[in-house]
Amino acid sequence: MLVSCSVSKYQKNSPEQEFRGVWIATVVNIDWPKNGMDDSNKKKKDFIKILDFYKRLNFNAAIVQMRTAGDAFYPTELAPWSKYLSGEEGEPPQGFKDPLEWMIAETHKRDMEFHAWLNPYRATFDLDTLALDKSHDFYKHPKWMVKYGKKYYYNPGLPEVQEKFAQIVQEIVSNYQVDAIHFDDYFYPYKIKDETFADSITFQTYGLPDQNLEDWRRSNVDSLVKKVHQTIKSSKPWVQFGISPFGVWKNKSKDPRGSDTQAGQTTYEDLYADPLLWAEKGWLDYLAPQAYWSMDYPVASHRKITHWWADTIQSINLYMGNGPYKIKNNADKAWNRNNEIPKQLTFARSVENVDGNVFFSAKSLMDEHEKVVKRIGKIYLLPIKNPSLPSKVTRTVNPLSVESSKKRDNGIELCLSQRDSIPRFVLYYQIKDLALPQNKILIGKSYLSESENASCDFVPLSKKQANQNLGIAVIDAYGNESELLILNQN
Repeated sequence: MLVSCSVSKYQKNSPEQEFRGVWIATVVNIDWPKNGMDDSNKKKKDFIKILDFYKRLNFNAAIVQMRTAGDAFYPTELAPWSKYLSGEEGEPPQGFKDPLEWMIAETHKRDMEFHAWLNPYRATFDLDTLALDKSHDFYKHPKWMVKYGKKYYYNPGLPEVQEKFAQIVQEIVSNYQVDAIHFDDYFYPYKIKDETFADSITFQTYGLPDQNLEDWRRSNVDSLVKKVHQTIKSSKPWVQFGISPFGVWKNKSKDPRGSDTQAGQTTYEDLYADPLLWAEKGWLDYLAPQAYWSMDYPVASHRKITHWWADTIQSINLYMGNGPYKIKNNADKAWNRNNEIPKQLTFARSVENVDGNVFFSAKSLMDEHEKVVKRIGKIYLLPIKNPSLPSKVTRTVNPLSVESSKKRDNGIELCLSQRDSIPRFVLYYQIKDLALPQNKILIGKSYLSESENASCDFVPLSKKQANQNLGIAVIDAYGNESELLILNQN
């Protein structure tokens, strides 16, 4: 389904492509489902409500949590069903045969990418192990587990753990039409005072002679990232791999290469994650650092952090993570202002190398903060192309052909055909001047799945647009666009 609005209102400073994503968190039912015990119809209705809300704001990607703590939101032999989905771990959701397949289809119907969000190392969310299903790795592989604080974690230093997670990724990428695999910021756990992560024996077994514990831990995470990247690209090279690290890599006081911040914990030193290395090695397609602070927050300024990442990461796509969950809900008084998030969005556009934004989390703007939502709507006025892969494979995309067209009072109905083996979007442009078709304006897009050879869409047009020419193209998952087909709907 296609949605468009008046081109006359289009903001001239809008980029040609931009990532507009939202995290849909399922752990402890943050965003969805509202309750694991809800019936399937309510779960579906609630998920669609989230998608429709962000579709109206012209977001183009949903990052949906499919693995929260050694569990799964899809049928698999590699993990039990999540209790956050069915109410009881290991129990399949009633009337919901394959939630992941359904969610991907509904997301694509709304012309948004679907990024499958997985938590690699968190094994449990609490210490209630009696609530775990017997198929959980806590019971199947107890030697993989490390108790830390009030949770159990997979031991990142074990090769078997890395191999198991690669199998999980392989299964998802092979069986589902996901557009990306996504990790959040939970690698080694955030440090707890006076607690020790008990991996010393593993370190003695697998650590190299010249490695200290900290470097060895980072090498374990590096190995997982590299392995997952290889797993994805060997199967479907157009499927993206993205990670959302904690917003501060290192403080400048500890390392002159770090950001001008005073974060209590950092990605590199405390979570043993080195996204700068991953970007340098080309193991990722994008980074989405979680910069959930206000523009000029003294300890960690969103402004300074954004500039730091943009200056540091230039070989892959960079999306800044924003925290609308803090609006009217934080000690920092900046969040009481309705323009904090809109300021961050317009600021991101002004910084070279920033390719978009991601919001945490989905429920934060729904049914509240109407003034903020309206301001975001003015910034995200029209649909937009998703960013191309940084390591784009250049290929010729077969052009579209129009099988049939039918003009109506408020638009045009088009049936298109196109044969290409890679998933893509159909793009709808308004062409004001046939002599200058490069000045086209994107007014809508629709997802064309891997299995589809034809697609029918209704393209809504204003009276002014109806008297102008429509341009149609197709774009593959790498970002290669076909030749423009000009259609005079008159």
